[in-house]
Amino acid sequence: MQQLIDAISKLYIQWKGMEPLHIDILPESGSNRRYFRIHGQGGESIIGTYGTNIKENETFLYFSDHFKQKHLPVPQILAVSEDKSTYLQQDLGDIALLHILEEKGTSDEVYTLFKKSLQELARLQVLGDNGLDYNLCLTNKEFGKQAIMSDLLYFKFYFLDVLQKPYDKQNLIDDFEALSNYLTHTEYKYFMFRDFQSRNIMVQDGNVHFIDFQGGMKGAPQYDVASMLWQAKANLPDEWKTSLLEDYMDAFEEIIQKPLDRAVFRTQYNGYVLIRLLQVLGAYGFRGLFERKAHFLTSIPFALKNLKWFIENNSLGLVLPEFRKVLEICVDEEVIKRFTPIQADEGTPLVVKICSFSYKKGIPVDESGNGGGFVFDCRGIENPGRYEQYKTIHGRNKPVMDFLERQTRMLDFLNSVYDIVDISVEDYIRRGFSNLAVNFGCTGGQHRSVYAADALAKHLKNKYKVKVEVCHVVQEEKKWINELVPAVPKA
Repeated sequence: MQQLIDAISKLYIQWKGMEPLHIDILPESGSNRRYFRIHGQGGESIIGTYGTNIKENETFLYFSDHFKQKHLPVPQILAVSEDKSTYLQQDLGDIALLHILEEKGTSDEVYTLFKKSLQELARLQVLGDNGLDYNLCLTNKEFGKQAIMSDLLYFKFYFLDVLQKPYDKQNLIDDFEALSNYLTHTEYKYFMFRDFQSRNIMVQDGNVHFIDFQGGMKGAPQYDVASMLWQAKANLPDEWKTSLLEDYMDAFEEIIQKPLDRAVFRTQYNGYVLIRLLQVLGAYGFRGLFERKAHFLTSIPFALKNLKWFIENNSLGLVLPEFRKVLEICVDEEVIKRFTPIQADEGTPLVVKICSFSYKKGIPVDESGNGGGFVFDCRGIENPGRYEQYKTIHGRNKPVMDFLERQTRMLDFLNSVYDIVDISVEDYIRRGFSNLAVNFGCTGGQHRSVYAADALAKHLKNKYKVKVEVCHVVQEEKKWINELVPAVPKA
Protein backbone atom coordinates (compact mmCIF):
# COMPACT_ATOMS: atom_id res chain seq x y z
CA MET A 1 0.00 0.00 0.00
CA GLN A 2 2.85 2.41 0.82
CA GLN A 3 4.13 1.95 -2.73
CA LEU A 4 0.77 3.13 -4.11
CA ILE A 5 0.66 6.10 -1.74
CA ASP A 6 4.18 7.04 -2.86
CA ALA A 7 3.12 6.88 -6.52
CA ILE A 8 0.08 9.07 -5.85
CA SER A 9 2.20 11.53 -3.85
CA LYS A 10 4.82 11.70 -6.61
CA LEU A 11 2.21 12.53 -9.26
CA TYR A 12 0.65 15.16 -6.98
CA ILE A 13 4.03 16.85 -6.46
CA GLN A 14 4.63 16.87 -10.23
CA TRP A 15 1.22 18.48 -10.80
CA LYS A 16 1.04 20.87 -7.84
CA GLY A 17 4.70 21.64 -7.28
CA MET A 18 4.51 20.88 -3.56
CA GLU A 19 3.98 17.93 -1.25
CA PRO A 20 0.46 17.03 -0.05
CA LEU A 21 -0.51 17.71 3.54
CA HIS A 22 -1.69 14.11 3.95
CA ILE A 23 -3.33 11.29 2.00
CA ASP A 24 -6.34 9.20 3.11
CA ILE A 25 -7.00 5.70 1.79
CA LEU A 26 -10.59 5.49 0.52
CA PRO A 27 -12.82 2.36 0.42
CA GLU A 28 -12.21 -0.16 -2.34
CA SER A 29 -14.55 -0.22 -5.32
CA GLY A 30 -15.80 -3.32 -7.08
CA SER A 31 -12.85 -3.16 -9.48
CA ASN A 32 -9.08 -3.36 -9.06
CA ARG A 33 -8.79 0.43 -8.72
CA ARG A 34 -7.67 2.03 -5.45
CA TYR A 35 -8.73 5.51 -4.42
CA PHE A 36 -7.01 8.09 -2.22
CA ARG A 37 -8.10 11.53 -1.01
CA ILE A 38 -5.18 13.95 -1.21
CA HIS A 39 -5.33 16.97 1.08
CA GLY A 40 -3.38 20.01 -0.06
CA GLN A 41 -1.57 22.62 1.99
CA GLY A 42 -4.37 25.14 1.37
CA GLY A 43 -7.18 22.90 2.63
CA GLU A 44 -8.31 21.75 -0.83
CA SER A 45 -8.63 18.07 -1.74
CA ILE A 46 -8.50 15.96 -4.89
CA ILE A 47 -8.82 12.24 -5.62
CA GLY A 48 -5.88 10.07 -6.60
CA THR A 49 -6.59 6.80 -8.43
CA TYR A 50 -4.34 3.82 -9.03
CA GLY A 51 -5.38 0.99 -11.35
CA THR A 52 -3.51 -1.99 -12.75
CA ASN A 53 -5.88 -2.33 -15.72
CA ILE A 54 -4.30 0.20 -18.07
CA LYS A 55 -6.93 -0.36 -20.77
CA GLU A 56 -9.67 0.50 -18.25
CA ASN A 57 -7.75 3.59 -17.15
CA GLU A 58 -7.31 4.74 -20.75
CA THR A 59 -11.03 4.32 -21.45
CA PHE A 60 -12.03 6.26 -18.33
CA LEU A 61 -9.56 9.05 -19.09
CA TYR A 62 -10.71 9.32 -22.70
CA PHE A 63 -14.41 9.31 -21.79
CA SER A 64 -13.84 11.87 -19.01
CA ASP A 65 -11.96 14.25 -21.27
CA HIS A 66 -14.52 13.88 -24.07
CA PHE A 67 -17.50 14.46 -21.76
CA LYS A 68 -15.85 17.36 -19.92
CA GLN A 69 -15.27 19.17 -23.20
CA LYS A 70 -19.04 19.01 -23.71
CA HIS A 71 -19.67 20.42 -20.21
CA LEU A 72 -21.19 17.20 -18.92
CA PRO A 73 -21.23 16.38 -15.16
CA VAL A 74 -18.16 14.16 -14.83
CA PRO A 75 -14.95 14.65 -12.79
CA GLN A 76 -12.18 16.71 -14.35
CA ILE A 77 -8.91 14.87 -14.90
CA LEU A 78 -6.03 16.91 -13.45
CA ALA A 79 -2.91 14.81 -14.06
CA VAL A 80 -1.93 11.40 -15.44
CA SER A 81 1.25 9.42 -14.86
CA GLU A 82 3.41 8.48 -17.82
CA ASP A 83 2.45 4.79 -17.62
CA LYS A 84 -1.26 5.73 -17.07
CA SER A 85 -1.50 3.58 -13.94
CA THR A 86 -2.09 6.64 -11.76
CA TYR A 87 -4.18 9.75 -12.25
CA LEU A 88 -5.59 12.68 -10.28
CA GLN A 89 -9.18 13.84 -10.61
CA GLN A 90 -11.63 16.35 -9.18
CA ASP A 91 -12.96 15.48 -5.72
CA LEU A 92 -16.76 15.16 -5.89
CA GLY A 93 -17.12 14.34 -2.20
CA ASP A 94 -18.44 11.30 -0.37
CA ILE A 95 -22.20 11.78 -0.69
CA ALA A 96 -23.88 9.54 -3.25
CA LEU A 97 -27.53 9.93 -4.22
CA LEU A 98 -28.20 6.54 -2.62
CA HIS A 99 -26.96 7.85 0.74
CA ILE A 100 -29.31 10.82 0.53
CA LEU A 101 -32.22 8.52 -0.34
CA GLU A 102 -31.42 6.30 2.64
CA GLU A 103 -31.14 9.30 4.96
CA LYS A 104 -34.09 11.41 3.78
CA GLY A 105 -36.43 8.85 2.25
CA THR A 106 -38.83 9.56 -0.58
CA SER A 107 -39.05 13.30 -0.02
CA ASP A 108 -39.61 16.04 -2.60
CA GLU A 109 -35.94 16.99 -2.26
CA VAL A 110 -34.80 13.48 -3.15
CA TYR A 111 -37.26 13.23 -6.06
CA THR A 112 -35.82 16.46 -7.45
CA LEU A 113 -32.30 14.97 -7.32
CA PHE A 114 -33.46 11.82 -9.15
CA LYS A 115 -35.20 13.96 -11.78
CA LYS A 116 -32.10 16.13 -12.19
CA SER A 117 -29.95 12.99 -12.54
CA LEU A 118 -32.15 11.67 -15.36
CA GLN A 119 -32.09 15.03 -17.12
CA GLU A 120 -28.29 15.07 -16.97
CA LEU A 121 -28.25 11.42 -18.08
CA ALA A 122 -30.16 12.35 -21.25
CA ARG A 123 -27.57 15.06 -21.96
CA LEU A 124 -24.71 12.62 -21.36
CA GLN A 125 -26.23 9.98 -23.62
CA VAL A 126 -26.97 12.28 -26.57
CA LEU A 127 -24.27 14.95 -26.36
CA GLY A 128 -21.63 12.49 -25.15
CA ASP A 129 -22.34 10.20 -28.11
CA ASN A 130 -21.48 12.96 -30.58
CA GLY A 131 -17.92 12.35 -31.78
CA LEU A 132 -17.15 9.58 -29.28
CA ASP A 133 -14.73 6.90 -30.53
CA TYR A 134 -16.36 3.64 -29.48
CA ASN A 135 -13.27 1.70 -30.58
CA LEU A 136 -11.85 2.62 -27.15
CA CYS A 137 -14.64 0.84 -25.22
CA LEU A 138 -13.49 -1.74 -22.70
CA THR A 139 -15.44 -4.67 -24.12
CA ASN A 140 -18.11 -4.42 -26.81
CA LYS A 141 -18.50 -1.27 -28.87
CA GLU A 142 -22.26 -1.68 -28.71
CA PHE A 143 -24.77 -3.22 -26.33
CA GLY A 144 -26.26 -5.48 -28.99
CA LYS A 145 -27.49 -9.04 -29.18
CA GLN A 146 -24.25 -10.58 -27.88
CA ALA A 147 -24.20 -8.37 -24.77
CA ILE A 148 -27.91 -8.96 -24.09
CA MET A 149 -27.46 -12.72 -24.39
CA SER A 150 -24.45 -12.50 -22.07
CA ASP A 151 -26.58 -10.83 -19.37
CA LEU A 152 -29.36 -13.40 -19.76
CA LEU A 153 -26.93 -16.33 -19.55
CA TYR A 154 -25.30 -14.75 -16.49
CA PHE A 155 -28.71 -14.90 -14.82
CA LYS A 156 -29.25 -18.48 -15.98
CA PHE A 157 -25.93 -19.86 -14.71
CA TYR A 158 -25.55 -17.97 -11.44
CA PHE A 159 -29.13 -17.76 -10.21
CA LEU A 160 -31.68 -19.81 -12.10
CA ASP A 161 -29.66 -23.03 -12.19
CA VAL A 162 -28.87 -22.72 -8.47
CA LEU A 163 -32.60 -23.09 -7.75
CA GLN A 164 -32.46 -26.60 -9.25
CA LYS A 165 -35.97 -26.29 -10.68
CA PRO A 166 -36.91 -28.13 -13.91
CA TYR A 167 -37.24 -26.19 -17.18
CA ASP A 168 -36.55 -26.81 -20.89
CA LYS A 169 -33.06 -25.42 -21.47
CA GLN A 170 -33.25 -25.30 -25.28
CA ASN A 171 -36.63 -23.60 -25.31
CA LEU A 172 -35.32 -21.03 -22.84
CA ILE A 173 -32.29 -20.29 -25.04
CA ASP A 174 -34.66 -19.89 -28.03
CA ASP A 175 -36.71 -17.37 -26.03
CA PHE A 176 -33.52 -15.56 -25.00
CA GLU A 177 -32.63 -15.27 -28.70
CA ALA A 178 -36.06 -13.86 -29.55
CA LEU A 179 -35.92 -11.27 -26.77
CA SER A 180 -32.35 -10.27 -27.74
CA ASN A 181 -33.34 -9.81 -31.39
CA TYR A 182 -36.32 -7.67 -30.38
CA LEU A 183 -34.31 -5.36 -28.13
CA THR A 184 -31.43 -5.01 -30.59
CA HIS A 185 -33.68 -3.35 -33.17
CA THR A 186 -34.27 -0.07 -31.35
CA GLU A 187 -34.72 3.32 -32.99
CA TYR A 188 -32.41 5.13 -30.59
CA LYS A 189 -28.78 4.30 -29.86
CA TYR A 190 -26.55 6.70 -27.97
CA PHE A 191 -23.91 6.48 -25.25
CA MET A 192 -25.02 3.91 -22.68
CA PHE A 193 -23.58 4.36 -19.18
CA ARG A 194 -24.11 0.62 -18.48
CA ASP A 195 -24.11 0.91 -14.65
CA PHE A 196 -26.24 3.99 -14.05
CA GLN A 197 -27.46 3.77 -10.46
CA SER A 198 -27.75 6.06 -7.45
CA ARG A 199 -24.47 4.94 -5.87
CA ASN A 200 -22.63 6.17 -8.99
CA ILE A 201 -24.20 9.63 -8.76
CA MET A 202 -22.41 12.04 -6.44
CA VAL A 203 -24.26 15.05 -5.03
CA GLN A 204 -22.27 18.18 -4.24
CA ASP A 205 -23.81 21.61 -3.53
CA GLY A 206 -27.13 20.44 -4.92
CA ASN A 207 -25.61 19.37 -8.25
CA VAL A 208 -25.25 15.80 -9.53
CA HIS A 209 -22.06 14.30 -10.99
CA PHE A 210 -21.43 10.90 -12.55
CA ILE A 211 -18.62 8.42 -11.80
CA ASP A 212 -17.67 4.88 -12.92
CA PHE A 213 -18.81 5.19 -16.53
CA GLN A 214 -15.76 3.46 -18.02
CA GLY A 215 -17.87 0.39 -18.90
CA GLY A 216 -20.01 2.47 -21.26
CA MET A 217 -20.75 1.63 -24.91
CA LYS A 218 -23.24 2.51 -27.61
CA GLY A 219 -26.73 1.28 -26.86
CA ALA A 220 -30.38 1.93 -26.10
CA PRO A 221 -30.95 4.86 -23.73
CA GLN A 222 -33.75 2.96 -21.97
CA TYR A 223 -31.22 0.58 -20.40
CA ASP A 224 -29.68 3.28 -18.18
CA VAL A 225 -33.09 4.55 -17.08
CA ALA A 226 -34.09 1.00 -16.17
CA SER A 227 -30.85 0.57 -14.21
CA MET A 228 -31.52 3.62 -12.08
CA LEU A 229 -35.24 3.33 -11.48
CA TRP A 230 -35.15 -0.39 -10.72
CA GLN A 231 -32.02 -0.48 -8.57
CA ALA A 232 -32.92 -3.06 -5.88
CA LYS A 233 -31.13 -1.22 -3.07
CA ALA A 234 -32.94 2.05 -3.84
CA ASN A 235 -36.37 0.35 -3.85
CA LEU A 236 -38.13 3.39 -5.35
CA PRO A 237 -41.95 3.66 -5.03
CA ASP A 238 -43.86 2.50 -8.11
CA GLU A 239 -45.35 5.97 -8.64
CA TRP A 240 -41.83 7.44 -8.68
CA LYS A 241 -40.75 4.98 -11.36
CA THR A 242 -43.69 5.93 -13.57
CA SER A 243 -43.33 9.68 -13.02
CA LEU A 244 -39.52 9.74 -13.38
CA LEU A 245 -39.75 7.82 -16.66
CA GLU A 246 -42.03 10.59 -17.99
CA ASP A 247 -39.57 13.22 -16.72
CA TYR A 248 -36.76 11.44 -18.55
CA MET A 249 -38.71 11.20 -21.81
CA ASP A 250 -39.48 14.94 -21.59
CA ALA A 251 -35.76 15.71 -21.21
CA PHE A 252 -34.76 13.26 -23.97
CA GLU A 253 -37.25 14.76 -26.43
CA GLU A 254 -35.96 18.25 -25.70
CA ILE A 255 -32.37 17.25 -26.44
CA ILE A 256 -33.01 15.25 -29.64
CA GLN A 257 -35.52 17.94 -30.69
CA LYS A 258 -38.21 15.61 -31.97
CA PRO A 259 -41.14 13.77 -30.37
CA LEU A 260 -40.86 10.19 -29.16
CA ASP A 261 -43.26 7.37 -29.95
CA ARG A 262 -43.77 6.94 -26.21
CA ALA A 263 -45.70 3.69 -26.47
CA VAL A 264 -42.84 1.99 -28.33
CA PHE A 265 -40.26 3.64 -26.10
CA ARG A 266 -42.03 2.31 -22.96
CA THR A 267 -42.34 -1.21 -24.38
CA GLN A 268 -38.63 -1.39 -25.12
CA TYR A 269 -37.91 0.22 -21.77
CA ASN A 270 -39.83 -2.67 -20.15
CA GLY A 271 -37.63 -5.12 -22.02
CA TYR A 272 -34.49 -3.47 -20.69
CA VAL A 273 -35.95 -3.36 -17.18
CA LEU A 274 -36.31 -7.11 -17.38
CA ILE A 275 -32.77 -7.56 -18.74
CA ARG A 276 -31.38 -5.38 -15.95
CA LEU A 277 -33.35 -7.15 -13.21
CA LEU A 278 -32.09 -10.53 -14.39
CA GLN A 279 -28.50 -9.33 -14.78
CA VAL A 280 -28.61 -8.01 -11.20
CA LEU A 281 -29.98 -11.35 -9.95
CA GLY A 282 -27.10 -13.09 -11.71
CA ALA A 283 -24.61 -10.72 -10.07
CA TYR A 284 -26.18 -11.21 -6.62
CA GLY A 285 -26.16 -14.95 -7.18
CA PHE A 286 -22.50 -14.99 -8.13
CA ARG A 287 -21.34 -12.68 -5.33
CA GLY A 288 -23.66 -14.09 -2.70
CA LEU A 289 -24.20 -17.77 -3.49
CA PHE A 290 -20.79 -18.56 -4.98
CA GLU A 291 -18.46 -16.05 -3.31
CA ARG A 292 -20.53 -16.13 -0.06
CA LYS A 293 -20.58 -12.36 0.43
CA ALA A 294 -23.31 -11.54 2.93
CA HIS A 295 -24.23 -8.13 1.52
CA PHE A 296 -25.25 -9.64 -1.82
CA LEU A 297 -27.24 -12.46 -0.23
CA THR A 298 -29.37 -9.98 1.71
CA SER A 299 -30.08 -8.07 -1.53
CA ILE A 300 -31.59 -11.09 -3.34
CA PRO A 301 -35.10 -10.80 -1.75
CA PHE A 302 -35.34 -7.14 -2.83
CA ALA A 303 -34.39 -8.07 -6.39
CA LEU A 304 -36.92 -10.93 -6.47
CA LYS A 305 -39.73 -8.71 -5.20
CA ASN A 306 -38.79 -6.14 -7.84
CA LEU A 307 -38.99 -8.84 -10.51
CA LYS A 308 -42.31 -10.18 -9.17
CA TRP A 309 -43.97 -6.76 -9.27
CA PHE A 310 -42.64 -6.08 -12.74
CA ILE A 311 -43.85 -9.27 -14.43
CA GLU A 312 -47.26 -8.93 -12.77
CA ASN A 313 -47.74 -5.35 -13.99
CA ASN A 314 -45.99 -5.13 -17.37
CA SER A 315 -45.98 -6.80 -20.76
CA LEU A 316 -43.26 -7.05 -23.38
CA GLY A 317 -45.67 -7.72 -26.23
CA LEU A 318 -43.79 -10.96 -27.00
CA VAL A 319 -44.85 -14.59 -26.64
CA LEU A 320 -42.00 -16.29 -24.76
CA PRO A 321 -43.58 -19.30 -22.99
CA GLU A 322 -40.47 -20.92 -21.49
CA PHE A 323 -39.05 -17.59 -20.42
CA ARG A 324 -42.36 -16.76 -18.73
CA LYS A 325 -42.31 -20.12 -16.96
CA VAL A 326 -38.79 -19.50 -15.68
CA LEU A 327 -39.70 -16.04 -14.39
CA GLU A 328 -42.67 -17.49 -12.49
CA ILE A 329 -40.33 -20.09 -10.95
CA CYS A 330 -38.03 -17.32 -9.71
CA VAL A 331 -40.78 -15.25 -8.08
CA ASP A 332 -42.61 -18.17 -6.52
CA GLU A 333 -43.29 -17.51 -2.83
CA GLU A 334 -41.25 -20.58 -1.86
CA VAL A 335 -38.18 -19.19 -3.67
CA ILE A 336 -38.58 -15.70 -2.23
CA LYS A 337 -39.01 -17.19 1.24
CA ARG A 338 -35.84 -19.25 0.77
CA PHE A 339 -33.79 -16.08 0.38
CA THR A 340 -35.68 -13.95 2.89
CA PRO A 341 -34.21 -14.30 6.39
CA ILE A 342 -36.50 -14.71 9.37
CA GLN A 343 -36.63 -11.44 11.33
CA ALA A 344 -37.20 -10.58 14.95
CA ASP A 345 -40.16 -8.49 16.10
CA GLU A 346 -41.05 -6.72 19.33
CA GLY A 347 -42.03 -10.00 20.95
CA THR A 348 -38.82 -11.84 20.05
CA PRO A 349 -36.93 -12.55 23.29
CA LEU A 350 -33.51 -13.15 21.73
CA VAL A 351 -30.65 -10.84 22.71
CA VAL A 352 -27.26 -11.44 21.09
CA LYS A 353 -24.41 -10.23 23.28
CA ILE A 354 -21.26 -9.56 21.29
CA CYS A 355 -17.99 -8.85 23.09
CA SER A 356 -14.42 -8.05 22.14
CA PHE A 357 -11.70 -9.14 24.55
CA SER A 358 -7.98 -9.70 25.04
CA TYR A 359 -6.68 -13.26 25.22
CA LYS A 360 -4.16 -11.98 27.78
CA LYS A 361 -7.08 -11.37 30.17
CA GLY A 362 -9.32 -14.31 29.26
CA ILE A 363 -12.64 -15.01 27.57
CA PRO A 364 -15.64 -13.08 28.98
CA VAL A 365 -17.96 -15.04 31.25
CA ASP A 366 -21.46 -15.74 29.94
CA GLU A 367 -23.67 -14.35 32.68
CA SER A 368 -26.93 -15.51 31.09
CA GLY A 369 -26.57 -18.92 32.72
CA ASN A 370 -26.62 -20.77 29.41
CA GLY A 371 -22.86 -21.06 29.00
CA GLY A 372 -21.13 -21.64 25.70
CA GLY A 373 -21.71 -19.42 22.70
CA PHE A 374 -19.16 -18.61 20.03
CA VAL A 375 -15.54 -17.54 20.49
CA PHE A 376 -13.70 -16.37 17.36
CA ASP A 377 -9.94 -15.88 17.36
CA CYS A 378 -8.95 -12.79 15.33
CA ARG A 379 -5.22 -13.30 15.80
CA GLY A 380 -4.90 -14.81 12.31
CA ILE A 381 -5.58 -11.32 10.93
CA GLU A 382 -2.60 -8.96 10.63
CA ASN A 383 -2.39 -6.82 13.76
CA PRO A 384 -2.63 -3.01 13.29
CA GLY A 385 -1.08 -2.67 16.75
CA ARG A 386 2.29 -3.55 15.26
CA TYR A 387 2.31 -0.21 13.42
CA GLU A 388 3.20 2.95 15.30
CA GLN A 389 0.39 5.08 13.84
CA TYR A 390 -2.29 2.68 15.14
CA LYS A 391 -0.95 1.85 18.60
CA THR A 392 -2.86 4.51 20.54
CA ILE A 393 -6.20 4.16 18.68
CA HIS A 394 -8.65 1.26 18.38
CA GLY A 395 -10.95 -0.66 16.04
CA ARG A 396 -13.61 2.05 15.95
CA ASN A 397 -11.18 4.65 14.62
CA LYS A 398 -11.34 5.13 10.86
CA PRO A 399 -7.61 4.62 10.14
CA VAL A 400 -7.73 1.20 11.85
CA MET A 401 -10.96 0.28 10.08
CA ASP A 402 -9.41 1.25 6.73
CA PHE A 403 -6.33 -0.83 7.48
CA LEU A 404 -8.35 -3.93 8.40
CA GLU A 405 -10.68 -3.62 5.41
CA ARG A 406 -8.04 -2.92 2.78
CA GLN A 407 -4.82 -4.53 3.93
CA THR A 408 -5.94 -7.72 5.70
CA ARG A 409 -8.33 -10.63 5.20
CA MET A 410 -10.72 -9.35 7.83
CA LEU A 411 -13.69 -9.20 5.44
CA ASP A 412 -13.13 -12.82 4.33
CA PHE A 413 -12.90 -13.81 8.00
CA LEU A 414 -16.16 -12.02 8.81
CA ASN A 415 -18.04 -13.57 5.89
CA SER A 416 -17.22 -16.99 7.36
CA VAL A 417 -18.31 -15.80 10.82
CA TYR A 418 -21.62 -14.61 9.39
CA ASP A 419 -22.25 -18.01 7.78
CA ILE A 420 -21.79 -19.75 11.15
CA VAL A 421 -23.55 -17.30 13.48
CA ASP A 422 -26.51 -16.78 11.13
CA ILE A 423 -27.50 -20.43 11.50
CA SER A 424 -27.84 -20.09 15.28
CA VAL A 425 -29.55 -16.69 15.16
CA GLU A 426 -32.20 -17.96 12.75
CA ASP A 427 -32.77 -21.07 14.84
CA TYR A 428 -32.89 -19.16 18.13
CA ILE A 429 -35.42 -16.66 16.75
CA ARG A 430 -37.57 -19.51 15.47
CA ARG A 431 -37.43 -21.46 18.76
CA GLY A 432 -37.88 -18.48 21.06
CA PHE A 433 -34.48 -18.67 22.79
CA SER A 434 -33.44 -15.58 24.72
CA ASN A 435 -29.61 -15.48 24.76
CA LEU A 436 -26.67 -15.98 22.45
CA ALA A 437 -23.08 -14.99 23.26
CA VAL A 438 -20.50 -14.23 20.57
CA ASN A 439 -16.96 -13.22 21.53
CA PHE A 440 -14.08 -11.97 19.43
CA GLY A 441 -10.59 -12.13 20.87
CA CYS A 442 -7.25 -10.72 19.79
CA THR A 443 -3.95 -10.07 21.49
CA GLY A 444 -4.80 -6.78 23.17
CA GLY A 445 -8.55 -6.52 22.65
CA GLN A 446 -8.03 -3.14 21.01
CA HIS A 447 -8.12 -3.37 17.23
CA ARG A 448 -9.17 -6.54 15.42
CA SER A 449 -11.66 -7.87 17.96
CA VAL A 450 -13.31 -4.46 18.37
CA TYR A 451 -13.79 -4.06 14.62
CA ALA A 452 -15.12 -7.62 14.24
CA ALA A 453 -17.61 -7.26 17.12
CA ASP A 454 -19.02 -4.03 15.68
CA ALA A 455 -19.24 -5.54 12.20
CA LEU A 456 -21.19 -8.57 13.39
CA ALA A 457 -23.54 -6.37 15.41
CA LYS A 458 -24.31 -4.28 12.32
CA HIS A 459 -24.81 -7.40 10.20
CA LEU A 460 -27.27 -9.01 12.63
CA LYS A 461 -29.27 -5.81 13.13
CA ASN A 462 -29.59 -5.24 9.39
CA LYS A 463 -30.39 -8.81 8.44
CA TYR A 464 -32.49 -10.06 11.37
CA LYS A 465 -33.59 -6.88 13.21
CA VAL A 466 -32.57 -8.72 16.37
CA LYS A 467 -31.65 -7.06 19.68
CA VAL A 468 -27.87 -6.77 20.06
CA GLU A 469 -25.73 -5.73 23.01
CA VAL A 470 -22.10 -4.88 22.29
CA CYS A 471 -19.39 -5.01 24.94
CA HIS A 472 -15.76 -4.03 24.34
CA VAL A 473 -14.10 -5.35 27.49
CA VAL A 474 -10.69 -3.70 27.17
CA GLN A 475 -12.03 -0.37 25.93
CA GLU A 476 -14.60 -0.20 28.73
CA GLU A 477 -11.90 -0.98 31.32
CA LYS A 478 -9.77 1.85 29.94
CA LYS A 479 -12.72 4.24 30.04
CA TRP A 480 -13.46 3.27 33.66
CA ILE A 481 -9.83 3.81 34.69
CA ASN A 482 -9.68 7.16 32.86
CA GLU A 483 -12.81 8.32 34.67
CA LEU A 484 -11.14 7.53 38.02
CA VAL A 485 -7.88 9.30 37.25
CA PRO A 486 -9.16 12.91 37.64
CA ALA A 487 -10.50 12.02 41.10
CA VAL A 488 -7.02 11.03 42.32
CA PRO A 489 -5.51 13.97 44.24
CA LYS A 490 -2.18 15.24 43.01
CA ALA A 491 0.82 14.75 45.30
